[in-house]
Amino acid sequence: MTGAFRLDGQVALVTGGAGILGRVFCRALADAGAKVAVVDLSGDAAGAVATGIGEAAEGFGCDVSDPASVAAAVEAIIARFGRIDVLVNNAATKTSDVRAFFESFETYSLETWREVMSVNIDGMFLMAQAVGRQMLAQGSGRVIQTASIYGLVGPDGRIYDGSDYLGGPINTPAVYSASKAAVVGLTRWLATHWADKGIRVNCLVPGGVSSGQNGLFDEKYSARTPMGRMARAEEMAPPLLFLASEASSYVTGQVLAVDGGWTAW
Repeated sequence: MTGAFRLDGQVALVTGGAGILGRVFCRALADAGAKVAVVDLSGDAAGAVATGIGEAAEGFGCDVSDPASVAAAVEAIIARFGRIDVLVNNAATKTSDVRAFFESFETYSLETWREVMSVNIDGMFLMAQAVGRQMLAQGSGRVIQTASIYGLVGPDGRIYDGSDYLGGPINTPAVYSASKAAVVGLTRWLATHWADKGIRVNCLVPGGVSSGQNGLFDEKYSARTPMGRMARAEEMAPPLLFLASEASSYVTGQVLAVDGGWTAW
């Protein structure tokens, strides 16, 4: 049965491929035998990840919020690899002004709200649409969209008291939760829309991943989690491979929370 997790001869496209989870996803897919199109806003960053993986990967720059950029990137990937079997719709943003991203709800800027939405949900739509056309032509494909536990439940504000990340205090903005909830809704819609076309669509929901938060945040988050710790980025890779491969051949429209039990409480 372990062979069902292999992706030999297949092509995977990962958006946000140079990010914390994206890098792990790209490596895991390549290790499973796939050729990987590493897609990121920074073509240089995408290229660096691809170089680190080796001949099985190639980097592509793309602004997922821009329809023309998405169309050009998908066209280039198909020209290079001939097909796309797996789309990992993973790109997200904290915007060009991280302090504005973490602003309180009562004073949150509509401009910042729209900037987040343009990537976190518009980008998902545009990439799924462009890649979906190719998958329809092929008659098969798998789409995995990255959401968040905060697309399923509200944040516990107590864990943010005294927190520090990227040079200042943090929270979970309403726009983040709203955009990730929209990813869940889009996933279920696409799953039913394409179910009879050989295309499966599922949602991967990571819990909090340790990525440079201060010790107090780590301690408070861990205390709020049944398993008593934050996730490691590499722990998201096996669930991704399950959804990307034939191991999940009868699974579509599902929301897989990899959260140490956070949403069980």
